[in-house]
Amino acid sequence: MDTDSEPYVRLATLRQLHQVVADLNTARSLADTLQAVADGVVRGLGYELAAVNLVRPDGDLVVAAFAGSAAGEALLAGRVGSRASWERRLTMGERWGVLRFIPHTEGWVLIDDDVPQWHTEGPLPRFADEWHPGDRLYAPMYSSQTVGSELIGVISVDQPSSGRHPGPWGCEALQMYAFQAGIAISNARLRANMQRALVRLERDQQALRASEESFRQAFEYAPSGMAIAEMGGDQHGKLLRANDALCRLLGRSASTMRRFSFSDLVHPEDVGLLLRTSAEGGRAELRLARRDGSYVWASLRNSVVADTADGPRFLLTHVEDIEERKSRELQLAHRASHDSLTGLPNSAELRARLSARLCSRPQDRDVREASAVVLSEEAGGPDEFAFSYGYGPDELAAPLGALDSHTHAVAPDEKDEESAHKGLAVLFCDLDGFKSINDRFGHHTGDAVLIEVARRLTGAVRDGDTVARLGGDEFVVLADGLAPADAADLSVRLRNAIIPPIRVDGRAVRVGASFGIGWAACGMSTEEVLHSADQRMYVEKRSRSAKPSHRRAG
Repeated sequence: MDTDSEPYVRLATLRQLHQVVADLNTARSLADTLQAVADGVVRGLGYELAAVNLVRPDGDLVVAAFAGSAAGEALLAGRVGSRASWERRLTMGERWGVLRFIPHTEGWVLIDDDVPQWHTEGPLPRFADEWHPGDRLYAPMYSSQTVGSELIGVISVDQPSSGRHPGPWGCEALQMYAFQAGIAISNARLRANMQRALVRLERDQQALRASEESFRQAFEYAPSGMAIAEMGGDQHGKLLRANDALCRLLGRSASTMRRFSFSDLVHPEDVGLLLRTSAEGGRAELRLARRDGSYVWASLRNSVVADTADGPRFLLTHVEDIEERKSRELQLAHRASHDSLTGLPNSAELRARLSARLCSRPQDRDVREASAVVLSEEAGGPDEFAFSYGYGPDELAAPLGALDSHTHAVAPDEKDEESAHKGLAVLFCDLDGFKSINDRFGHHTGDAVLIEVARRLTGAVRDGDTVARLGGDEFVVLADGLAPADAADLSVRLRNAIIPPIRVDGRAVRVGASFGIGWAACGMSTEEVLHSADQRMYVEKRSRSAKPSHRRAG
């Protein structure tokens, strides 16, 4: 599985994965949850076929849901495979983390077992990681990630849309999805049990006592957090009861929990989300405060405990710890937007940040001053100069702030050395002498040099500035609010930060740096801005190489 054969992170796929994981907990019944698990594999993970094999009370596994083919569903739905056959498959498969893979070359020994299957014969693979119709990939689902956890079921997948074996990120995504699916199925079973208990509570006094004990057991010993809160009145949202799992999650005792409501425990930025979802079926992902002052990401799902006479009385909230999932999401998002070697924003992130500051309407000082004059006129017809820049009668009549909430980027006048106008400077940096270091001492030394240069550049700019690696030995710095003289001074500081010797494995090496200063302005594209700074860098590089001697900048 070569990581070069597929991008390590595809943002579109990542968004789909996040959506299908979120959809797992929106299903209202166990059957809906199982089908959502199968559909999520097809919609979010890039496989054309998926089956959910659920462990029955007797230990055997039944095909409880199928996605991707109506014919396959008709053939396999409801069929049962023995536990012994399944354990044999999971034992003999290649271990891809938690996943198990059985190549077509070994699958012939499984032809006669009783596990339902749809695999067919096909031509031999044309390349090493091509998917064969006889390949089998299984993702076991467990009740938790601890060793020895109960097996809930197995997800079977086939026919990846890429036609290849999944790479490292694909395996990690399927593994994470199987873990979340196992939790969703466990929670669906738990909710179904609780709903049945609540129905029994409403029937009669005798059934009430029996169901109350059943509910207490399910509540107290639930693997995830549970809470009961007041509903309505002055005490709305006040916690009446919290189970041991929730107390452990937040590091608080049960008696302490009864002093709070959920609104006291959520992060201030999440209070509005909590209030909007505190109703029947409401679900929110937000941060809860621990005793030590830190916050943990949790998923809250509400059910109303109703009284037949008085209506809704309590709010039953299921609290699931999603800190690990959120951490994975942040890590994957960071990998997608940052350079793996230096940790700096990568080319895509640089372009995104630069694009956020640009718009299609050109704005320079003359336009702004002319617009201000036009808008301040109290009499006379529309200004012809303003119309030439796209300002119509409605815009001219509106206050300046109503025209555009975007803060326009305007390039200062570089010809005026005393100009006080400031803009968004784009400093394009190309290292001098880096290729010879790479060729002479190898890529290990070259990588160490790039890492140190990235560190020095980051340490030489302000907190709000951006230092990005464009690729190879090219870096870009975005620094807002600079006059031309400020940008020139910054380039000198950055060059002086780079040129001191860099020690790698006991050896001192040196690189220089050429800088080109460009300016971002609305009306330009990101590529035009970067190209302008790049061209100026090459002008400076040629002018410096033409000098007979080289001395320290500044």
